[in-house]
Amino acid sequence: MIENENVKVTGIYSKFWRITLVIFSMLLIFVGPTYFTLILTKLKIGYFASISTGFVLFIVGLGLMMFLIRKKLITV
Repeated sequence: MIENENVKVTGIYSKFWRITLVIFSMLLIFVGPTYFTLILTKLKIGYFASISTGFVLFIVGLGLMMFLIRKKLITV
């Protein structure tokens, strides 16, 4: 059996990507419904359109978090 400890894991299982995906999902969950909705409202996009966009970003963030949990990239 060959043991090579210098092999770096690339892809979704690397530490960099795990941390990046967790931070991105947290931004979608918390910033999406609050600040993004506020920015769209200030730009006079429309109240219901901005609320709907914030809700969609929240759902995408939760979906990404569930993906990370199911792939055991993070543990709860």
